[in-house]
Amino acid sequence: QLVESGGGLVQAGGSLRLSCVASGRTFSSYAMGWFRQAPGKEREFVAGVDWSGDITYYADSVKGRFTISRDNTKNTVYLQMNSLKPEDTAVYYCATNRYGSSWYDSSLMDFWGKGTLVTVSS
Repeated sequence: QLVESGGGLVQAGGSLRLSCVASGRTFSSYAMGWFRQAPGKEREFVAGVDWSGDITYYADSVKGRFTISRDNTKNTVYLQMNSLKPEDTAVYYCATNRYGSSWYDSSLMDFWGKGTLVTVSS
């Protein structure tokens, strides 16, 4: 089970930190990712991290603004979002990527949380 938190309303230029807590002993074995879905749009990849936290991946649209990290002792993955823009408004989901699948095909992710809403006002 994955449970996201930390979403909310923020002004453009502001920051938020999302958290995703996973239940289960095997969390530390899986790559984890953040995805988002804006109204009327398809779900898209935002950021991913390997099982150790040493290797990270980012969509071009968030590179340099967002940082993904994880704490395996807390079964938690984070998404620090800075310099937020109105176009970052979406429901943000975390997901597991157990088999090293392409981040750009969300259908290949294994388990999903229910999401947390981020709204960025202009």
